[in-house]
Amino acid sequence: MLRCRPLLLLAVSSRRHVMDLASVVSRLDALAPPALAESWDNVGLLVEPTPPHQVRKMLLTNDLTEDVLEEALGAGADLVLSYHPPVFKALKRLTCAHWKERLVVRALEKRLAVYSPHTACDALANGVNDWLGRALGSCVSVPLRTCSSPSHPSGYGHILEFGGDVPESMLSRVSALQGTCVRTYPLRNEDGARVRLSCSHNALLQALAILSEDPEVYKNAELLTLQKPPLLDTGMGRLCTLSEPVSIAAAVKSVKIHVGLNHLRLALGRGKTLGSSVRVMAVCAGSGSSVLSGVPADLYLTGEMSHHEVLDAVADGRSVILCEHSNSERGYLRELGAQITQCLEGKVEVVVSQTDRDPLLVV
Repeated sequence: MLRCRPLLLLAVSSRRHVMDLASVVSRLDALAPPALAESWDNVGLLVEPTPPHQVRKMLLTNDLTEDVLEEALGAGADLVLSYHPPVFKALKRLTCAHWKERLVVRALEKRLAVYSPHTACDALANGVNDWLGRALGSCVSVPLRTCSSPSHPSGYGHILEFGGDVPESMLSRVSALQGTCVRTYPLRNEDGARVRLSCSHNALLQALAILSEDPEVYKNAELLTLQKPPLLDTGMGRLCTLSEPVSIAAAVKSVKIHVGLNHLRLALGRGKTLGSSVRVMAVCAGSGSSVLSGVPADLYLTGEMSHHEVLDAVADGRSVILCEHSNSERGYLRELGAQITQCLEGKVEVVVSQTDRDPLLVV
């Protein structure tokens, strides 16, 4: 009996370090809600092996290349979390002729799931932009572009108010529409009794069609579209006000240390020198021009901007530091890995790719 105990304990321990893929995806979605992602993005579970699929090891990477895929398979990973979605544009076929198609084919053959959070982590509080914003030390950080809360879970995003001499049959038809909440409460003003209804978008269109049968009722109707308030500390990019100003030269040195690079690209703002002061920095990991453009700051920190976008910033007296796209994100994977380990309660081994790297080198 004594000989059996270690085997039994080993079996229990082995079972403990595994989670069903559906459970892992559910927790990843809760950590970085897909609703925070940009509408053009492709986030969430991208490749799903036939269920059931158990996850014991997860590999984190910024980009899923064929080299990283081989690393994942060699390490015995069951899931790859690729910050950038390897499946972005629609694939019309799955062959071995193109490297992105080969990724999907190989992943499915080897029962390797693929998940991407991308711009959900860009917007996330304590996500990639907050990590990048700490490059110069202590600061007060606010999103450059806030995100709103997810839509009303009930689907009732509109309030329709109407009154006057409303036929009872019309009121009954409107109230009976699917997606229309029963009247919330009657209102009274100088026009007499009024009714307020909560409606989904589809029910609203139908309700307005019914009310339009009576021009007087329709003319006196009022509509309120509900919008959830913005989420604090959540959104694209960050505006960072430093506790203590630093010189541009010191900022360059700090950024190199923070992102782990020996070389960066720097454009000095018009009239600025390496000794000029930086008090306010605007950051956007990845390709930041659409978020940073026109933002009043001493320094822009991002991965990449086009030549003409850099010229625009410089002409406005704003200096620009470019790290290359994925270099402005990759260092965040260590923090993301710790967050994932915590949200999965340590039931899945989480490792960061050693093969993943930016395809561009400043030499």
